[in-house]
Amino acid sequence: MNLSHRTDTFTDSVIRRMTRVCLKYNAINLSQGFPDFDPPKEICDCLAEVSHEDYHQYAITWGGTEL
Repeated sequence: MNLSHRTDTFTDSVIRRMTRVCLKYNAINLSQGFPDFDPPKEICDCLAEVSHEDYHQYAITWGGTEL
C-alpha cells in the first residue's frame, strides 16, 4: 500500500548511504560523528540549558546567518 506518491522521488540521505557503504566495506565512516569519548561537561551543561529554547531543528543548508 502506497501512502503517498509525493515521497516516491525521495532518496536516502548521503549520510545514510555512506554509513551503509562503510559497513559493507568495513571502512571508517567520516560522514557521521561516532565519538569514543564523553563530551566535556561544559558542553553537556550548555546543551541542557539551550534545549529549552526556541527551535529544535538543523539549520538551513547554508547555515545560520548570525553565525
